Amino acid sequence: MAKKTKPAPKTYEELQRAITDRYDSLSRQLQQIAHFVVENPDDLALETITRLAELAEVQPSSMVRFAQALGFDGFSAMQRLFRSRLIEGSVNYRERVQGLRQERGSDEGGPGSVLSELADQGVASLEMLRAGTPPEDIQKAVEILAGANQVFLIAQRRSFPVTFYLSYALSCLERPFHLVDGVGGMVTRQLRQATPKDAIVAVSFRSYSPQVAENVAERADAGVPVIAITDSPLSPLAPPATVCFEIADNEKQTFRGLVAPICLAQTLVVGLSDLLDTNKK
Repeated sequence: MAKKTKPAPKTYEELQRAITDRYDSLSRQLQQIAHFVVENPDDLALETITRLAELAEVQPSSMVRFAQALGFDGFSAMQRLFRSRLIEGSVNYRERVQGLRQERGSDEGGPGSVLSELADQGVASLEMLRAGTPPEDIQKAVEILAGANQVFLIAQRRSFPVTFYLSYALSCLERPFHLVDGVGGMVTRQLRQATPKDAIVAVSFRSYSPQVAENVAERADAGVPVIAITDSPLSPLAPPATVCFEIADNEKQTFRGLVAPICLAQTLVVGLSDLLDTNKK
């Protein structure tokens, strides 16, 4: 049995923090399991260890070692926290989407089925965003934006529309911002203008942009507040973030949409506008 160096987590939230805190000390295989566990909490609650090992592409004994690395006596003790998460009110969003499909009726094969499928995925993403986003994190992020001399916005590839929207919204609020677009290979130089009196909003999803992650970490080390929008506590944006919003994606969905990230961005903008109005009074 692996030696327990720290007490086992007692709640699902503590388990998430333990995985994040101990991730760098895990072997490559246990890191692989960590990603699987974080991204598939419902499966962890409902499936057998044999089936989970198959899905994670490891041996069942590796699942046991992972649990022990987090301080548990065995896999079953860890699995109880995932089951408690469901019992205490966590929604199985795959089932919700399936229910919406059944209510709507089948339209397989027609162009309308594509719209219906993507709409269902969008609804599920928004429900997950609402259930998994602490109000205090939103408040903290809004206060960071309000107190910043200038807001630096950085993202690449599919994440870029989120920061582009934020640049438009900040311009409407007449707030100073810098959209780090990397034209001419200037990402590093553009972001190095950020000081501790500014703020960075960084957006990145799997597969994460190394350029975004490395430059954001460098500025965070220099004391610049970072608001991260990503998809996992194991994202490279999570450790340097002052506030980290984790918007999980269903790996089985056809396209990874931007409905939830844009909704979160709009939430931050509206919150910022309200706070600025309050401060003027």
